[in-house]
Formats: sequence, structure tokens, C-alpha cells
Amino acid sequence: MEQELKLYITLSRAYRAILAHDERDVRRHGLNLTEFAVLELLYHKGPQPLQRIGERILITTGTITYVIDKLERKGLLYRNPCEKDRRKFYAVLSESGKALITKVFPEHAQNLAYALGGLSSEEQDIAINLLKKLGHEASSRLEN
Repeated sequence: MEQELKLYITLSRAYRAILAHDERDVRRHGLNLTEFAVLELLYHKGPQPLQRIGERILITTGTITYVIDKLERKGLLYRNPCEKDRRKFYAVLSESGKALITKVFPEHAQNLAYALGGLSSEEQDIAINLLKKLGHEASSRLEN
């Protein structure tokens, strides 16, 4: 049991250190991590229903509405009603939003590569596989 606790603490500390890099980089552009995640999703996947955004970046419906409102006020996206279902809205990047994320995302990816550069490419592959295994097993044990 002592080794599991040590692993948990080590994972938590590593996550916090990497997250600090992530947050510092995103804040340079006047965004928080959730706002950046929404812009990044729309950048890579195109317009998305608001509900799907929440599911994709793991935030609640109330939070997604708040974040979309903030990004809309900043002029970085807009809501577009669905033609088939007027109750459904899509978030769409504005021209300003596209320009920002197009500029910021490559820099952000470089920053994350720097933060994670303590491992070689081979070590990163091993870590990815081990963390996937750990996550899947932990999830399956929630059902028991």
C-alpha cells in the first residue's frame, strides 16, 4: 500500500508541475484553461453543439454556458442556431477567435513539449501506455 500512495503523490506532483506550465502559457493570451480548451476544440473539430463541448472537455452544462458567454463577449466565438432543432446551438469560432487560436496553438504545443521534455520519446510512449492502463483499470474498478 505504501508504494501505491507514493505513486499517487508522484503523479499528482507531476500533473501540478505540468499544469503550471499550461496555465502560465494560456494566461499570457488573456484566457483560462477552459476557455483555451473550447477554442482548441473548435479549432480542430469545427463548430460544435454546446452540449458536446461540455462532454468533450469534461465540464458541466452550467459551466459551458458561462465559458461560451465569456468567449462570445470577447468576440472569439458566436452561437449559431441549428437549422433542424432551434433549441440546439452550435459554438463557432469568429474570425478573431480563428486568428487567435491559429497563432497561439502552435506556441502552446511547443510549450507543452518543453514541459514534458524531461522524458525521451521512447519514455513518453512507455508513460502513455502505462497511464492508459492505469486509468482504464481504475475506471473499471469504480464499477465494482
